[in-house]
Amino acid sequence: MSKLLLCSIFVAYFTLSQCDENGYCTSVAEQLMCFKTTQDHTKNGDALTTVQGQPIGDISNSKTVGKRGPVLLEDALLLKETAQFNRERIPARVVHAKGAGAHGQLSICSNFLEKYSKAVVFRNGSSHPVFVRFSQATSEPGTPDTISNLRGFAVKVKTDEGIWDLVGNNLPVFLVRDGRLFTSVIHASLKNPRTHLLDLNMLWDFQSLRNETTLLLLHIYSDLGTPKSYRHMDGFGVNTFRLVNDEGDHFFARFNWKTDQGIKNLTMQEALKKTAQNSDYYIQDLYEAIAQGKYPTWTLTVQILTPKQVKGLHYDPFDATKTWFSDEIPEHKVGKLTLNRNQDNYFAEVEQSAFDPANMPPGIEPSPDKLLHSRLFSYLDSQYYRLGINFNQLPVNRPVNKVIANSYRDGFMVYENSGGMPNYNPNSFMKASAIPRYKDSDYRLSMGPVLVDRYEQPNDNFFQATKLYESFAETDKAHLAENLANDLKSVFPFIRERALRNFKAVSPDLEQRIQKMLNK
Repeated sequence: MSKLLLCSIFVAYFTLSQCDENGYCTSVAEQLMCFKTTQDHTKNGDALTTVQGQPIGDISNSKTVGKRGPVLLEDALLLKETAQFNRERIPARVVHAKGAGAHGQLSICSNFLEKYSKAVVFRNGSSHPVFVRFSQATSEPGTPDTISNLRGFAVKVKTDEGIWDLVGNNLPVFLVRDGRLFTSVIHASLKNPRTHLLDLNMLWDFQSLRNETTLLLLHIYSDLGTPKSYRHMDGFGVNTFRLVNDEGDHFFARFNWKTDQGIKNLTMQEALKKTAQNSDYYIQDLYEAIAQGKYPTWTLTVQILTPKQVKGLHYDPFDATKTWFSDEIPEHKVGKLTLNRNQDNYFAEVEQSAFDPANMPPGIEPSPDKLLHSRLFSYLDSQYYRLGINFNQLPVNRPVNKVIANSYRDGFMVYENSGGMPNYNPNSFMKASAIPRYKDSDYRLSMGPVLVDRYEQPNDNFFQATKLYESFAETDKAHLAENLANDLKSVFPFIRERALRNFKAVSPDLEQRIQKMLNK
């Protein structure tokens, strides 16, 4: 017997000894090794069954004509096993394909937002169950966790008045401001359709042609692009939302999650080392921290602008490529997010969790943010494609309040069909009715010509990037220049020169640092 096999048996035996009475273990490594044998289950009276509940007498042998004859079509168990296996993967997300998730609570500890929004989620002293999914923005299921990337930070809050999905990222801005460009920015970041390889020429061609990407690029190519873990990064709603109070007054807000573990990052060299050691490093870190009772927390903060303040700003606050700097627009602490329970099943909960920015309880509404408007359609449409029309009935997505009196019926994988009540509105057979206080608010539009491009020159896409760069420490500036140069040295010269012009507009110092690294 080989030493490797003996070592494996020893590790398996030792790990089993750490399992609890149900065969479950606290760490990822232990849980992968722990198992319950068939004998353990059967002695307790359990039996294998089909998904329809019929007990299985033999799982190992197909029905055949004689011992060596052909398999019979009447072998229903074989057909069920095979058909189920063929369908056990759903289409992967086009973006944010790889992720980790956990359950927890959002507790509101301030009455600050009560004067700005009638949403019950913001009532002081309230607590709401949440599910959070962290992810790699441009990824496939096998993408290493620690590569430089934008990270998704999606929070599903289940309130008494429906679900609030705050679907954001770990950085405060996005690459483009208009939804028409969203598909292009993603396609440029994915694999070349001819070679099926990542192509830096595609990526930098798009990014250099659209210089509103510059601010986010400074974030991603700094050490902020490689967080130490999901626990050690902030989260941002990115888009601007409209808040409406009981009096019908309007305000505008951005929501942020500030990590209580402290922001900690990896250098590019440290990240590459982690990638070689464990491609699922972030997933393991989050799972084991929660399993060990080291529950990560974030402070929910909000930034508020009145309509009058919006008019006085020298930039568009509804532009998702612009950040709201806290020294200009203060952040107010309003709540605490705590993740305290791991998923019972990764596929059922993390993979099938579905987020939709259009899920906003009364008191939270869309602002004139153009990128948000496109997301209100694209996320829901994506869920219909991936999970089917009834994805909201899955436990991880189901609201906590009762869902009644809507006209939705039937469709693929329906679980709850609202009974046999006539499914049209209005009708004479339901006691439920629309409640006026939940109506969307009225607001005034400044009527003018229909415009394709409302961003007239000069539209400065660099002044915030300059402010961010000047806030970096010397080490951060050096890492940023090195990381950018590592990419740019591999792209066509004409694309590189265009990108360098954009970085020179941010700071001549940044352009010089990159150029120096390129000349090495």
